[in-house]
Amino acid sequence: MAGRKWSIAGQLFALQALVVVVLVTAGGVGAALLARADATEAAREHVLAVAETVARTPGVVEALRSPDPAAVLAPYAESVRAGTDTDFVVVMAPDRTRYSHPDPGRIGQRFIGEIGPALAGRPVVVVDTGTLGESVRAVVPVRESGRVVGLVAVGITTATINDELLGQAPALLAASGAALALAGAGSWQLSRRLRRQTHGLGPAQITRMYEYHDAVLHSVGEGLVVVDADRRLALINDEGRRLLGLDPGAELVDRPVTDLDLPPALVELILSGQAAHDDLILTADRSLVANQRPTAFGGPPHGTVLTLRDHTELRALTSELDSVRGLTEALRSQAHEAANRLHTVLTLVELGRTDEAVRLASEELAVAQQLTDQVVGAIAEPALAALLLGKSAQAAERGVELSVDPESRLDVDTLPAGDLLTVVGNLVDNALEAVAAGEPPRRVCVRVTEDDGEVVVEVTDSGPGLPAELVTDAFRRGWSTKARGRGLGLALVGQVVARYGGRHDVTRPESGGTVVRVRLPVPTSGGAAQVTHRERGA
Repeated sequence: MAGRKWSIAGQLFALQALVVVVLVTAGGVGAALLARADATEAAREHVLAVAETVARTPGVVEALRSPDPAAVLAPYAESVRAGTDTDFVVVMAPDRTRYSHPDPGRIGQRFIGEIGPALAGRPVVVVDTGTLGESVRAVVPVRESGRVVGLVAVGITTATINDELLGQAPALLAASGAALALAGAGSWQLSRRLRRQTHGLGPAQITRMYEYHDAVLHSVGEGLVVVDADRRLALINDEGRRLLGLDPGAELVDRPVTDLDLPPALVELILSGQAAHDDLILTADRSLVANQRPTAFGGPPHGTVLTLRDHTELRALTSELDSVRGLTEALRSQAHEAANRLHTVLTLVELGRTDEAVRLASEELAVAQQLTDQVVGAIAEPALAALLLGKSAQAAERGVELSVDPESRLDVDTLPAGDLLTVVGNLVDNALEAVAAGEPPRRVCVRVTEDDGEVVVEVTDSGPGLPAELVTDAFRRGWSTKARGRGLGLALVGQVVARYGGRHDVTRPESGGTVVRVRLPVPTSGGAAQVTHRERGA
């Protein structure tokens, strides 16, 4: 509750208000002191000018020579005092005897204050205390033929100066109040803006949120990528860097996503800014599931938050499960077909037509054994050989003739079995899909060889052929020749090709159909170990 009460915005406003009050108060005091100094200086100049004017008046010298100087000088001095807004104008003899004073009762008494410099012939301006209190006074000598015959003292009391300053106080206070109100309003607006941006949280809460945020980002098992409205990377956690193959120590924040080495499908998803749910993203060696949501706080979107989950192992297991399921279906079909053939043979035997029964059984056995011998003899890799035999059964069930090129040759441990199964299985599946809806004869031919340090997988079908304008998209995620399909097989093939640094091409022979050729460099022992490690890490 204390953190809520004293949020960052509230603390900032209180600090700004305190600073503004101190500054305005200091400025007001400084302005008052400066005004007082200016008023005092103006009073000094004023009394000096009045005193020198009176001292130089010819009637003053004549009055000082008269038998009763006070009778002439007292009314004259009072008229000058009233006309010059001064508090006293005193004309005196060199021995301090006053001939004029605002209080008539003090005429004839001795003047109180400093007159030494004036007696020496120099005017003097001092702050001194007399019968009227503290005052700023000027004492000027009255000369006749070069000698001092009298003195003129003109003064303004400090109380008068202070009263004048107090008269200016309302204007000063109004200016200070206006400055304080303006600064306070600005501070309030700034604190409101900061309160909206920090959601009213206090420093302790923000510190805890940062600590939790940092701990979660480093420990969460999903990749997290935050992009701002300008499609610049705002945040990426450690798992996100690992899944996307980005340098853990590279500075990536505030860089456009188009400048990062990201999969094209992921860049396309981020730039779209649209919400996505469990979209499959293929990198060079991983299968990622992406979820994306726009971020907005009561207004337009501020960017997007993207989460990535690694489904590489799950995808591999699913692929293997699909292969096993296909093989099971093929075996089921073969078992069903074999039961029919066996029933036919037994019926022929019971009918006494043994020669025909032997001939039928021998033909079926020869065909099956020929395909088995051809595949096993050419493909030493047992998993790949089993895959081709299973696919041949599936093809036969669909009415497609699947053959293995007699020139096919592949040794054991040339490439990891999983990658070979991915490439060959998906290429054959796509070929079977292409020819299944076509006119007979429906043929698919598989050729697997090792040539000049490369494993070459070539699948030829008699289907309608792949249009040239679609060749570029053939290995892109989500592409499919089916009207409502979202093909993944060729994308997985492209992933394996990219991982090995291989290449693929699609051609259309003059005789029709499509030839898909994939070349995978055979890695060295170190490269093979690296690929195996990468698969295991995936």
